[in-house]
Amino acid sequence: MMAVAQAKLEKGGEDYSLLPLVHDIIKCMDKDSQDIHQELPKLKTKIQEAREQISNMPGIDSSPLAQQQQLATLREQVRTKNQLLQKYKSLCMFDAPKA
Repeated sequence: MMAVAQAKLEKGGEDYSLLPLVHDIIKCMDKDSQDIHQELPKLKTKIQEAREQISNMPGIDSSPLAQQQQLATLREQVRTKNQLLQKYKSLCMFDAPKA
């Protein structure tokens, strides 16, 4: 699930900034332009796309406490693995053979 969401983020690379659309709508309002009827659906679509992206984010269904606990667990795993790496490095097992 997380890989799928990450792939979508990388593949799409879409910009979910709403400001350009809001700016266009305000310009239409300033000019009393009928283009506003074209710009408002674009904004609605962009908001819906952003909602869908948020709902597909990994961990969105977890509570903040559960996310913090998972983060603490992952940090502990990284710390343990770093300690093991340092231990194995100190054993000189990875030295290049001397010719």
